[in-house]
Formats: sequence, C-alpha cells, structure tokens
Amino acid sequence: MLHVTNLRLPVEADQSTLYQKLAKHLGVSVQDLSQVVLTRQSIDARKKQDVHLVCSARVKVAKEEAILRRKLKGVSLWAEQPYPLPPLARTSAIPPVVVGTGPAGLFAALTLARAGLKPIVLERGTDVDQRTQDVEEYWATGRLNIKSNVQFGEGGAGTFSDGKLTTGINDPRMAHVFRTFVEHGAPEDIQWSHKPHIGTDILRQVVKSLRQELLTLGAQVRFGHQLVNIHHQNGALREIQVEHDTQQYLLPCDTLVLAPGHSARDTFSMLRDSGLAMERKNFAIGVRIEHKQEAISRTQFGPTWDKLPAADYKLSCHLPNGRSAFTFCVCPGGQVVASASQDGQVVTNGMSLRARDQENINGGFLVGVAPEDFPGEDPLAGVRFQEQWEQAAWAYGGGNPLAPAQTVGDFLAQQPSSGPGSIYPSYRPGVVWGSLDGVLPDYVLDTLRQALPIFDRKLKGFSTPDAVLTGVETRSSSPVRILRGPDYQSLTVQGVYPCGEGAGYAGGITSAAVDGIKVAEKIIGKNI
Repeated sequence: MLHVTNLRLPVEADQSTLYQKLAKHLGVSVQDLSQVVLTRQSIDARKKQDVHLVCSARVKVAKEEAILRRKLKGVSLWAEQPYPLPPLARTSAIPPVVVGTGPAGLFAALTLARAGLKPIVLERGTDVDQRTQDVEEYWATGRLNIKSNVQFGEGGAGTFSDGKLTTGINDPRMAHVFRTFVEHGAPEDIQWSHKPHIGTDILRQVVKSLRQELLTLGAQVRFGHQLVNIHHQNGALREIQVEHDTQQYLLPCDTLVLAPGHSARDTFSMLRDSGLAMERKNFAIGVRIEHKQEAISRTQFGPTWDKLPAADYKLSCHLPNGRSAFTFCVCPGGQVVASASQDGQVVTNGMSLRARDQENINGGFLVGVAPEDFPGEDPLAGVRFQEQWEQAAWAYGGGNPLAPAQTVGDFLAQQPSSGPGSIYPSYRPGVVWGSLDGVLPDYVLDTLRQALPIFDRKLKGFSTPDAVLTGVETRSSSPVRILRGPDYQSLTVQGVYPCGEGAGYAGGITSAAVDGIKVAEKIIGKNI
C-alpha cells in the first residue's frame, strides 16, 4: 500500500471527497482505488476565513511501483508493522501480580496474559458499574465512598475524564494501544484523529471489555483487594499482604507491577516505609476555568465553527516571576467534576462525554510547582502539600464538598464574587462564591493573574470577565516518583516494577498504557 500525506480537504468533506482527492493526487481514477484507510485528520484553522482539513491515508492501488517512481510529494510505500510480543522466558510458577486497573495496570496485565502468563490483578476499588453509581451519588449528595470514587476503581482516574489520548511521547506501541481500544469498543476515529478522545461514557464500556479478555485468558481480577504491605528478603520480593473486607491475607509474589495511580497516598506511605526508593517530583496545581463552548469554538474556527467538532485550546507561558502557567486536560463540551478520594478534601477535574455537547468547555489552569516549594526531605512532602490546599478548599466550603468559585473579572480585580455572570459553573455538588485567596498559595494566584491577559492575547475571550474559576485542581500528576532502573525494577527491591502515572513515569492514558506494556515486556523476557 501507499501512504499519502497532507491532503487538503474542505471541512464538510466526506469519504467520496477523500477518494477523489487521492485519485487526483496519484494520477489515477477513483475506480483504481481498491482500499483506502484514513490515518490522520487534523484541522488547520490558522486562517479563520480558510479553515480546512489536512488528511493522510493509506491506499491500495494498481501499479504502485510506477507511482512511486514519479516521486510525488507526500507519497511513500507503507507496510504494516504489527506489535510483536517478546519471546516468553519466564519460568516461575508464581503468577505475576498487577496492582491497579488504570491504563498502566490494564495494559501490563493484558500483555502478560496474551503472552501466556495468568496475572492476578488487584484493584482496591469496585468494578466500573458499581463505581459509576458511587460517583454519581457523591456528585448528587456529597457522600463519598473512599474505596470507590473518581480516583479509585476499575479503569483508574481516566475513566471519569475526557478519555483523551493525546500524548507527548512517540512510541511504536501507541498504535497497538489504539488498536486494542478499538477492538474493545472505542470509536475507530481514535486511530486517525489528530486529537483522539474516547469520552467517559464509551471508555467505561471499553474498560469492561478489557477485563473480559483478561478473564478469558485466565487472569484473575479481584475488586476490593488492596495492597497493604510488601515483604522482601535480601533485596528481593517474597510475598505481599492484601486486605479485603477488613480481612488480610498473604500472597506469594516474586513479580509485582505497581500501577497504583497518582492518588494512592496510603500506598505511597507503605512503600516508603517498606524501603522502596522514592523521590519528590514536579507537578502543578491551580483551578478549572470554564467558558461557553460556542464562544471558544467561534474564536478558534471562525465562520465554520458549527461545521466542526467542539474546539479546544492549549496555552502556556513563562513569567518574569520564574513560574510557568499552562492549560491542561481541556474538556470541550464537558463539566467540572468533584474528584476527592478522602473526606475533608475538595479536588476538581474535568470530564466530557463522547459527544462533547454540553454548554461549557473547561480546562485545568495550572501553575508548576517543584520540590523546593514543599519543605522537608520526606519523599511524600508533595502529597502533604496537595492535602494542605485540598483541605483549605474544604474548609472554605464550610466543611463539605462545595468548591470555591470566582469569576475571572473579580479574580483580576481581587474582589469576592457573589454569583455567576453569563457562565454557570458545572461543578457538582455545587460551588461557594467568593475569593480564591487562601485556598491556593499566593504565588500560584499571582501567576494565574499574570497569565490571564497573556492567554487572552493568544485566545481572544480567554479572560472574559464572566469565565468561572473553580478550585482546587491538585492532581494533575503524581507528586512522587518510585525509582526504577533500566530493567524497570525498583532500585531497592528486585521483583517490584513501578509503573504508570502514579509511579511517576507517565502523564495520561496513552503514555501510561505504553509504560504498562514496557514493564510487561521486561517481565515476559526475564528468566526467573
């Protein structure tokens, strides 16, 4: 097959338009195209009066060699490169154990199971159906289940998000991840969209399907089973201690994939106390900012905005105070969601359904923080730092999950808000209008105030006075890194494989899934 890149198409293009463009570019008739597979589609909106699609496609056509000899621009030979599992070298009779069912844990377990190993998967939370009920109850009533919430349960924190698959990594395993998602019910367009997303509603079904394949391959998936201790001898893992329904049991274990997610604070404490090498790392804190989706789409796409999917944005700046501000995890047509995992906390995040058809767009509006911002040498100092501001937000709401909210106009004027303007906050269970002063560090608030006019110059309307700021967002990434070597094993306990976003080695669904695959490859190829 041939691969043809950078085809310019109108925004209303359909399949026949793509075929005609391909045929014209290759100098053949449409009838000569026996197979066409779209591989990439993006929106070029740099000129608002000339917004168009840019596409790439694989095409099967007669006389490919003759076409290649013409050296047409953007035309090359394509050959499929399937993902190969490494040869199985592991001989241990003890099944590997995977902790966590976020993308890192799921893809580690799936890779192990497809290689013929039968992992035991431990998830402290519930299955995704029960978890969805628990989360909905929390949003409706404020009653939190600390074992089953936006952070804990089948699918990990990404299950209640936009299901965004964009990533900064470039790894050949990414195509395998996307194919696997599609095999389990994700929309096929994630394989060619420039900004792929699944949507939280579809992602929940994908997660269930992945679990079913694990079970079919002989894996065990144990919900409500939490890792509470690890036992090692002479620097090597021997067994783990697991809690289920207040009862504990020991599980022989020589290989443990640690994919606990970025909010497993009790697990981090246990691992530190058990001797695993850990360190503090950079992360970011701030707020969610909400605008009208239509306003952002009009600004981004111009007159053709209503013919295109809901627009998003990505903004960043480095300021004279030495701090950086940026937007993160933007959720077009979505809502701001309550995401605490313990009582006494207010934590926000963003979520979108597949359709992205709700009235508001929201995004994390964050400021980078570094280990020097949290005092002490404790590897978990960043966790304590997060907790400090989550608890401050809880206290601001009067000791309940109501989140502090302020309009951008009042935030810039440094005066409290008494209510919304034209943009209504989507956060449930609800907000408390006032001032964000006191619920975030002063240097974070100062950086956000400096960034707003800069971002408004980049995206007109970003600092519109009625835009809503809802606090606090503290869980953009893990505040710790569990140190591992080139073999992906802990530096201090052999047989322990820190993995994914919670361990400090990924930042999003795709990169976490890829990291889980890499860890599984090491285990499959290790002769023990």
